[in-house]
Amino acid sequence: MAAKEHSFDISAKIEMQELKNALEQAKKEINNRFDFKDDKTKELHLNEKTKVLSILAISENKAKTIKDILDSKLIKRNLSLKVLKETSKENASGGNTKITYQINDILDDKSIKTLTNAIKNQKFKVQTQIQGSEIRIKSKDIDELQKVITHLKTLELEIALCFNNFS
Repeated sequence: MAAKEHSFDISAKIEMQELKNALEQAKKEINNRFDFKDDKTKELHLNEKTKVLSILAISENKAKTIKDILDSKLIKRNLSLKVLKETSKENASGGNTKITYQINDILDDKSIKTLTNAIKNQKFKVQTQIQGSEIRIKSKDIDELQKVITHLKTLELEIALCFNNFS
């Protein structure tokens, strides 16, 4: 009888509901904070369709404070801070500052290449198969799969990895 083949998938998917929950908690805290009490401009907005999050505040310091509050809420919900990638920082009307972030939830070609090379360079006894924006890792040895996961967690990447469908 042949040994059973085991596998798992690597992706960058995030739990969007958890992100929205973190956002709502951050908005509540901002609205209740004394240092934001008199600020007319203090906005945290998520466009789910385009996967863009924007922060609008009366100054760059206030915008950074809003981001810090959001970061703390993301961490409490076990979301990596790598899920948000800053794409622009600009002066908005009325002397306000707008910072825009892209939700970083897809493995791009560069990330896929980096991951597959990292696996090959370690000479793990696994097969890699690219499936769109995911990578499937297969092996007859479940311990080998565990080693791959452990190794990939040590890499300095610009994206948060998600390990799914372990079987």
